[in-house]
Amino acid sequence: MRPGVVLALVSASSLVLLGPPARAASDPLPARMADTGGGSQLITAQADRTDSTSGTLTWWDLKDGQWVQTGTAPARFGANGLVEGGSRTQGTNTTPTGLYSVPFGFGIKAAPSGTSIEYRAVKDSSWWCQDNDSTSYNRWVDPLPGDCRETESEHLVSYATQYTSALVIGFNYDQPVRGRGAGIFLHVNGTGATAGCVSVPQDAMDRILRWVVPGKQVHVAIGTVDGTTALTRY
Repeated sequence: MRPGVVLALVSASSLVLLGPPARAASDPLPARMADTGGGSQLITAQADRTDSTSGTLTWWDLKDGQWVQTGTAPARFGANGLVEGGSRTQGTNTTPTGLYSVPFGFGIKAAPSGTSIEYRAVKDSSWWCQDNDSTSYNRWVDPLPGDCRETESEHLVSYATQYTSALVIGFNYDQPVRGRGAGIFLHVNGTGATAGCVSVPQDAMDRILRWVVPGKQVHVAIGTVDGTTALTRY
C-alpha cells in the first residue's frame, strides 16, 4: 500500500475515535445543547445553580441553520430552586429542568395582537386540575369535573397577576406521572419566586406570545449553567 494511502486511513481512523469537534463556548446556547426539540423556535430558561430562584430567559430563532437570539428577559424560578424534571415531586416549589413542548397559551387578559398560538380565555369556570386521583390530572378543565377536588387544583382566575397571560410548559403533560407535578407554566411575574413555574415581566410575556409560531414547533428548555442539570445536557 502506498504511504499516502496509509496516512489517509490513519487520519480517517483518528477522526472516528475523536468524534465530532466539540462546540465552542462562543457558540449560541442552543447550538451547544444536546437537543432543541426539532423545531426552529426555542425558549431557554437558565439559572446559575439549582438553588437559584432567578436567572435569564431567552428566545431564539433558527435562521439559515444558525440559532439567533431574538429576545431576553430576567426570569424567576421556584422558591426552592430547580430540580431534574424526571425526579421532581409535586408540591416542592421546584422548577423542573428539561426540554418541553408548549401545548397552548391562556390568560385572563385577551391575547396580545398578533398572537397565533392557541390561546384560551380564562373564565371563572376555568381550572387546572392537580388532583392525583383525577382522570384530568395535569389538565386544563372548564368546568371542574366531579373527580377533581377544588383543594387540589388551581382556580386560574384567582391568579389575577400571574395568569394575566401564560404559556403551558409541557412538563409531565403527554403521559402524566402521578405525584410528579402539574401546572407548570411560563407566566407573568408575581411578587417573588414561583411555586415551580418560570415567570417573566408582563412586557416580555407579551412579546413571546406574539413571537411564537405554531408551525415552528417551539420548545422550552430549563436548566442551569453547568452540572447535572446543565441546559447543554438537554
